[in-house]
Amino acid sequence: MTDNKTDVREPMGGYHGKILRVDLTGHTLTDEPITYEFVRKYMGGAGFVAYYLWNELKGGEDALGPENKLVIAMGPVSGLAFAGAARFCVGAKSPLTGGIAKSESGGYWMADMKRAGYDAIIVEGRSDRPVYLWIDDGKAEIRDASQLWGKDVKETQESIQAELDDNHVRVISIGPAGENMVRYACIMVDLLDALGRGGLGAVMGSKNLKAVAVRGHQLPPIVNPDYVKELRKELTRHPHPLSEWGTSGPPMIQHEIEGDLPVRNQRDGLFPGVKNITCMAMEETGLRQKMHGCYACYIRCKPVVKFTGPKYSVDDAYGGPEYESLGALGSNCGIDDLRACCKANERCDALALDTISTGASIAFAMECYEKGFLTKEDTGGIDLTWGNAEAVLQVIELIARREGIGDFIAEGTALMAKKIGKGSEAYAMNVKGLEAAMHDARAMMQFRLGYMVNPHGADHCSSMGGGVSAFGLEDLNQFGILEPADIEDFGPRRMSIYKLTHCLMMLTDCLVLCIMPAISNTQKVELVQAVTGWNTGWVELIKIAERTLTLMRLFNIREGFTAADDELPQRYYDQKTDGVLSTKPIPSKEAMKKAREYYYYYMGWDREGVPTPEKLAELEIS
Repeated sequence: MTDNKTDVREPMGGYHGKILRVDLTGHTLTDEPITYEFVRKYMGGAGFVAYYLWNELKGGEDALGPENKLVIAMGPVSGLAFAGAARFCVGAKSPLTGGIAKSESGGYWMADMKRAGYDAIIVEGRSDRPVYLWIDDGKAEIRDASQLWGKDVKETQESIQAELDDNHVRVISIGPAGENMVRYACIMVDLLDALGRGGLGAVMGSKNLKAVAVRGHQLPPIVNPDYVKELRKELTRHPHPLSEWGTSGPPMIQHEIEGDLPVRNQRDGLFPGVKNITCMAMEETGLRQKMHGCYACYIRCKPVVKFTGPKYSVDDAYGGPEYESLGALGSNCGIDDLRACCKANERCDALALDTISTGASIAFAMECYEKGFLTKEDTGGIDLTWGNAEAVLQVIELIARREGIGDFIAEGTALMAKKIGKGSEAYAMNVKGLEAAMHDARAMMQFRLGYMVNPHGADHCSSMGGGVSAFGLEDLNQFGILEPADIEDFGPRRMSIYKLTHCLMMLTDCLVLCIMPAISNTQKVELVQAVTGWNTGWVELIKIAERTLTLMRLFNIREGFTAADDELPQRYYDQKTDGVLSTKPIPSKEAMKKAREYYYYYMGWDREGVPTPEKLAELEIS
């Protein structure tokens, strides 16, 4: 339960002051107040997720059982009309990792959700039949979804909109993958976006919750709307480099040059076919129709593809593949057929599968097939050789239905490796059970350490705070950082900077802002002040982020995680045989262990990564 003290001394701009609790076992809905003291400590987004999961779960719950809870949370800036404010955060105990899972998404759903009268939704229990949740301007009801079970997410959205007689109703939903509790099933948002990581779609499926549909018209008041208008103008003053090509344009070529691009289960260093699977190739071949963006965002960083043909056809309702999806379903599986990559992305979206974990799990199976650990008898006759696009498309369907070899691959790389054995754990590319994002940790320090210490595993978004370059040195001067540190330095000075920037990234997730518009640290403080009316500054805001990270750490410790789980797969310590990383020095396990201990120290945790009593007292965690 939240703290129910009241305090009228300070405003709560940006908040409705209530959450919706959904008990699917009893089919009951309850509005619960949240207080000024509560939001001041946890902000929103990831902070709310961490608080509710730590306080309302006890440890040891079955992630796919009715006792798990799904938390959907907005932040105080969510839904405001400026670039970056279209995101929300969802969390639960992960069926993939057994630890905490959180994922953020953009799109348009959140803009209506924030206008529908709630700051968060907590879903608990399990319905005795398929249902969906309908929220309409502060009124909520649980509706029958029996007719939706088995449908893909486009069919689901269109059916709900038809039933409600409103094509503008916003929908998040699961597909067959979530219904069949694939451990990395995702939740699709407006068809074009995803809450991708950690198996949150499987949690929805385990609860017989097919979708959450919303319609809303009233944002909560904010204290200084003029600041938000000026921020919007400032952000749109200059063109953004991602507007033309998105994340799969020139940066994708650069990733290959720097050794960051994943190639054949992140084993190899060169992929000449990378030029065939970029957004420029989409344009040259006529596949790209336009660029799409989230609510109120001028950047429009997402390609939309559409084509028909004798071999593949792709529906533009699902947008198109971005960098992570092209890396996972393309180069990581040895595929440079752009049409096949677009089709694989479309099928993952329609079935609601995390493209990263799907591609990584298939790539792991391909390497095991190459080594003879899996045979055609195991695969049901499917030839899992590198570059076999038809096999990848076939396996995606089997994963979602949990049939044949798909049932095995639906478990994710950690459980796959445990079953296969034979040393396969060394190239099961996950941390804490979460498949690594499509950035080779040998290429950049922030991913190397970020993958290790992120509470939910090898996630790229939470790891981007590793370098001063992610924020700009001038913006960090206010924290006493006056000169850059060597990006490959793992000593105490560098780790103190890493701890700070990691907290800044978590603060972004508590506000639930997108990192693409590059809102400065100074602007974030000003934004919080303008929206909420709080007299606040960096000391308090960084503490919110520390509190969130520490609660997530405590959650994982309660589930049995230790410092030993803050470790990279062996492959990330091995030299590549080709490409730029074949000559780049790779830090040893001992060096990374030392870096990890420095990070623990600056977080106020002991050498085993356990928060100290003094730190818990400072953060007011009991």
